[in-house]
Amino acid sequence: MKHTAETTVDEPVVGAMPQTDRERWVILNPVSGTADHAGQVRELAAECGYRVRKTDYEGHAAELAQQAATGDVTLVAVAGGDGTLHEVVNGLDDEDALDRVTVVPLPVGTENVVANNLGVRSIEQGFDVVETGARRRIDLGVADGELFPMSCIAGLLADASIATSDELKERFGSMAFVVAGLQEMAAFDGLHVDLTAVSQGEETRWSGEAICVLVGNIRRFAKEGGQANVEDGHLEVVIIEQMPTSEMVVEALTQRVLGEETKNVFHVRASQLEIRTADEETIDFSLDGEPHSDSELVLYTRPRSLRVCVGPDYDPSPFYS
Repeated sequence: MKHTAETTVDEPVVGAMPQTDRERWVILNPVSGTADHAGQVRELAAECGYRVRKTDYEGHAAELAQQAATGDVTLVAVAGGDGTLHEVVNGLDDEDALDRVTVVPLPVGTENVVANNLGVRSIEQGFDVVETGARRRIDLGVADGELFPMSCIAGLLADASIATSDELKERFGSMAFVVAGLQEMAAFDGLHVDLTAVSQGEETRWSGEAICVLVGNIRRFAKEGGQANVEDGHLEVVIIEQMPTSEMVVEALTQRVLGEETKNVFHVRASQLEIRTADEETIDFSLDGEPHSDSELVLYTRPRSLRVCVGPDYDPSPFYS
């Protein structure tokens, strides 16, 4: 397994940005979410002195991030969902620019998990926290060499995420993932998992049939459940074991309604992780909602490697009062 990167220190609360931060871009995905945000983003960007670069196709956000990194841009606002942010982070990393470019998400996608976890609740607040908020360095997860700010998910939930079309998102919003999940459930026959997790030099192993495996980096890393501390250098791993449908309903009610631990859910924290399936079958997985597949997954963390602007209620801890 690969080793994690060297950690860095938190950055303090800031007021007005220094002059070196005045070259700013907005990378705008005009079709994210309900696709009605482009005008507002452009208006606010013009007021604040940002240059807007619009994405035209899948993967374009990564290319634009690479262009920003090779110029004088030191701050990138990402007007898109978690998938757009995923592309931007990987584009910046391709140019070794994560140390010199600050990122702020503008929540215009369907779920906006990362933006909400960073305390950025609206487009206006996203522009505002650049001027008045704090800057923090947060962890990134790595799966087979690709960075993910939010999560890596395999199994039924990954199938549902991949199957959730733009048309479903437009019709049902966040409920689109539920609709797609119900459609996928009938054809899903389980996932045999052999997992090895490493934390502080100690190994934890798990083997068996699973409905899904969730590996999260950020506080609430999936609508379906799972919480992680985004500044502790660890990934939070949740395995939901295979079970009859009737038991699955009871498990969901027990965890969501009563807030109790259940016997069919396995948790472990890890800085490094390996996931394999029986007979080296292909694993279909979702990185921040983007589909991938491989015969095995090797994951690890890059602690505090992404500099972000955060809102006033940001808290890296996964624990709620």
